Amino acid sequence: MPESYYKNFNHLKIHSQYSICEGAVKIDELKDSAKELKITTLGLCDTSNLCGAIEFSEKISKVGTQPIIGTQINFKFENTIGLLPLFSLNENGYKKIIELSSKSFLDNDEISEPHLDINCLFEFETSGIAIFSGTIFGLFGKLFDKGKFSEITTLYQKLKENYNDRFYLEIQRHNDHNENSFEKFNLSQSNNIKIPIIATNEVFYLTKDMHEAHDALICIGNKTYINEKNRIKYSNEHYLKNDSEMTRLFADIPEALENNYNFPFRCSFRPLFSKPILPNISSSEGGNASDIIKKDSLNGLIEKFKKFFDLKIDEIEKNEKYLW
Repeated sequence: MPESYYKNFNHLKIHSQYSICEGAVKIDELKDSAKELKITTLGLCDTSNLCGAIEFSEKISKVGTQPIIGTQINFKFENTIGLLPLFSLNENGYKKIIELSSKSFLDNDEISEPHLDINCLFEFETSGIAIFSGTIFGLFGKLFDKGKFSEITTLYQKLKENYNDRFYLEIQRHNDHNENSFEKFNLSQSNNIKIPIIATNEVFYLTKDMHEAHDALICIGNKTYINEKNRIKYSNEHYLKNDSEMTRLFADIPEALENNYNFPFRCSFRPLFSKPILPNISSSEGGNASDIIKKDSLNGLIEKFKKFFDLKIDEIEKNEKYLW
């Protein structure tokens, strides 16, 4: 078998339209691109939700591409909140990232940004989940910008202890601000703590010419303007690059590419479409669901008629002297 057939770069960080005001990848268009380019694997990594998981799984698999389901969840460390990517390796892991995503909304008040405490990752059962270190704009990237290097090292060590070889340090090359310095730091951490590195590419749109439109979308999401200097601004490298582009980009660190090639072999699950499970409202006394609904509807209609006629009778009694 030719080497190029099975050693293709896997885009594991796809941000679909379900990443509100962040992703601009339409799943239908992604499916067509996957078919045309004969992409072997794609990973969904929407921010703060798994709303597109079923649609992504169904449509991507139909064109012969392996879907991997993940999400980005906000975690809080001290006074810093940032995103970390989680991926399901099996059905159990899928259920766990759904639970964590739900908890990030339910365990906070209505005003706070959905997030979890970082210690949740160490107290929670971790089997079936892989975790990546995230981007320069994620939790560890924010801590790096603040100069909290020893704190990052401690967290990396704890994640390695809990996730073993299911924790990866991401190496990304989008030419985003401070990304190169963060890469050097992570390569050093990988060497010192023996954490595997993995090459990834944050995909927000399909083609490079969509950069300006995506930049406007980011401004809308962050309630800023394009001409503002102090705002989140991504480079124009966040598109669906082909295998040759990604191979050339990471040619100097083959280990990161090799881990990217091999990661899909660790994933053995995709969610399947199923009919909604409705609650059973039948009872031994009231009969089946259809009878109960009909009975309740009829009773409700009778009550409405009673109220209507009672009202009319009251009006007649009040105005009786005008009728004779």
